Amino acid sequence: MLHISNQAIANVLYWIRQKRWLLLTIILGIVLYLLPAPSGMSDLSHPDDAYHTLIIVVMALILIISEPVPLPAVAMMILILQVVFGIAKPNEVASNFMSDAVFFIMGSLMLAVSIVKQGLDSRLALGIIRLTGNKTWRIAAGFTTVCALLSSFIGEHTVTAMMMPVGLILVRSTSSDPKKVAVLASLLLFSIAYGSAMGSIGTPSGGGRNVIMMGYWSEFGHGTVSYLQWMKHAYPMLLIQIPLAVIILLMTFRPKQKVLDTAVRKLKVQVTKGGKMQGKEYLVIAVFLGVFLGWVFLGHTIGLGIIALIGVFMYLAFGLVDWSDLNRNTNWGVILLFGAAISIGIQINDTGLAKWIAGGAMDGLHFVAGDSPLLQITVAILLSAILTNFLSNAAAVAVIGPIALNMGGDPIIMGFAAALASAFAFLTVVASPTCMIIHSSGLVKRGDFLKAGGKLFIMSMAVLFLVSYLYWPLLS
Repeated sequence: MLHISNQAIANVLYWIRQKRWLLLTIILGIVLYLLPAPSGMSDLSHPDDAYHTLIIVVMALILIISEPVPLPAVAMMILILQVVFGIAKPNEVASNFMSDAVFFIMGSLMLAVSIVKQGLDSRLALGIIRLTGNKTWRIAAGFTTVCALLSSFIGEHTVTAMMMPVGLILVRSTSSDPKKVAVLASLLLFSIAYGSAMGSIGTPSGGGRNVIMMGYWSEFGHGTVSYLQWMKHAYPMLLIQIPLAVIILLMTFRPKQKVLDTAVRKLKVQVTKGGKMQGKEYLVIAVFLGVFLGWVFLGHTIGLGIIALIGVFMYLAFGLVDWSDLNRNTNWGVILLFGAAISIGIQINDTGLAKWIAGGAMDGLHFVAGDSPLLQITVAILLSAILTNFLSNAAAVAVIGPIALNMGGDPIIMGFAAALASAFAFLTVVASPTCMIIHSSGLVKRGDFLKAGGKLFIMSMAVLFLVSYLYWPLLS
């Protein structure tokens, strides 16, 4: 007779509780697969493929939001189900996955690891303070500005991770009592996180979402957008956002410490102990500048991804970083997720699913403004901005990007509206890795994200709407 212990039963029940969202997602996927496609899809060229793609998207969204499995596992599921559901052949899925966009993300993450490896964070902090002075409000403004500018080129997550220790140095050097520096910590850490998030829109290398959208434009026949063209569209908005964000943060968090003399002195001592900059540090900076110039002037000919990998090769060849460091510190899961996001995004477009969703969204809002460009831009911004607070910004663009490009209007403007709105992940701790990074310090409250992030969210939405409706048409 089979005997099952109470402990075994308890373990199974515990596993079911932990993985309930995974089990529900699988059951939902099976049920949806057995049901016929919605009648509205019958006009599409591949209604079954469109419906099956929708199922994959729904399953992926549930798993990303509920987090029962790691994100790389979700990426694998996306790739696997495309083949299992008969949407695409294995070689087609592999081809869509391994694109220049994926090379770009991989290379950018490796470049960031190389920069951090040389320990330039404290030197950077001291450099900022030398520009801003010791006054708290000026340091906060400096953090916001520098993080925004840096994240334009090396990614928001990297900048936040690199700069948070800098902010913590100043906070903990001010007082060891967390209660006495709570407001100061919130001001400096949110300046870092939100500055980094805003800056990620500035260039294609600011975030994976940007590269995904560039890939969509190319894949869907809307032409290519160069590095400089992206900057022309996005950087004016960023330059407007920065001072407005500084004002919002200073009005939201008002620390008692108006000057940080003690903290600055301790930072100077730390940098002095590290000695002067060495040749390797200068070489790291020189290689990165070379990569950046390559992105600007050669990206449209040999690809942003190949240029990024050239930079990684040079770091390895010159002994500026070890492969063990790259292998250990590069987030391979992020690379896998980006590739999967691009792959399913192509299917969303090719199967006609994007057109079907876009049509439904527009039909539901006709009573507001008809088929006007105003309505199209508004819908694209709202969908992307809301979704990015529940998903990664890359996942948000992967889902919304093809939909936005099928809403009508100028595909370049619609694409930029959707891509840039995905940077507004300000509202919760889990909205983005930048938010999670500063929350890990234990010095910011969950309620502060909504208090400060809500104001930034509304401001950013308004700025993007004005820029997309008034400025971008002048560039076409």
